[in-house]
Amino acid sequence: MRFQQKNTKYFQYTKNLSVAAASIALLCLSCSNTDKSAQNKKEYVPQQPVYEAPVASKLITEKQFNELFPQRNKFYTYSAFKKAFEELGQIKIKVTRRATSVYQIVRTDRSTGKSAVVRQDVDWNEDWAKKMKPDSTYEVDYSKFCNEKDATLNKKELAAFFAHIAHETRGGEDDTFTDGLMYIHEKNTSSAYIAENDEYPPVAGKKYYGRGPVQLSYNGNYGYAGDCILGDHNILLKNPDLIETDAVLAFKTAIYFWMTPQTHKPSAHDVMIGVWQPKAADKAKGRAPGFGMTINIVNGEVECNKGEDNYSMKDRIKFYQFFLKKLGVTDTANCSCAKMQPYLYGVNE
Repeated sequence: MRFQQKNTKYFQYTKNLSVAAASIALLCLSCSNTDKSAQNKKEYVPQQPVYEAPVASKLITEKQFNELFPQRNKFYTYSAFKKAFEELGQIKIKVTRRATSVYQIVRTDRSTGKSAVVRQDVDWNEDWAKKMKPDSTYEVDYSKFCNEKDATLNKKELAAFFAHIAHETRGGEDDTFTDGLMYIHEKNTSSAYIAENDEYPPVAGKKYYGRGPVQLSYNGNYGYAGDCILGDHNILLKNPDLIETDAVLAFKTAIYFWMTPQTHKPSAHDVMIGVWQPKAADKAKGRAPGFGMTINIVNGEVECNKGEDNYSMKDRIKFYQFFLKKLGVTDTANCSCAKMQPYLYGVNE
């Protein structure tokens, strides 16, 4: 996932990364009371709902996981996916943006009950910034990953998520759909994937090439993921290799990317559950709900608006259809992004 962040004034994720055969058809949420008897009664306090972290085994079993990824690297275990799924489900973030490019991120950890500001840009408290209303405020609740009320919808989302990570990490024969999760990092590790970034500057000597199921790339993305997942951007900026050695963290980066909107892009999660709906400007650019829109989010500049024969786009679609079948669901929505205009870095849409 090479979603370059040259400057976090824009959370633009562009990537060369790449996270579905002809035999599979394309599937195009005070009144006082002085009565003494009432005074003796205990005041009724409504109970708040108790948060329960999502349980991975309700979504997919270890047997199913192993069958879907039979050639996977031994690094990628079901137990690691399960732990990532359940631990990241304890986290939610609130992102507020002032004056287009000034950000604050508040991270809440339900396991400790604590909230903390993990990012606040230097201009946040400037008078000119304070006078401006937030351009946007949104929350990301990672417990909602494949965990909405509709079980069928959850399976579709899981199929889409698996399709992308399988495509990103595959290393076997075309159209067998057995070769997902084979690579821990991209084949060519000579490139450092460093870009200018005010909030998430690179650490000398470190490389930020694609790692993990979604092949997280570039220092800006490592820093932002560190803030959201771990509450400290320095952890991944200083230790990018952690994604290669900690399988739980590796899966967390993939779920984080799937769930977190970008500056001008919705999250893949919101697309798959139907929360995102195209505005007039989106419709004019051919963007529509469905799996195809998730391709546009992940790697649109490389794969979208290039016709129906783009290899990588078709591979993602075929993987998606394969996983849908394995999970016992279907999808009649648009799977292709062949006529969708991609999001361009630095372009305000």
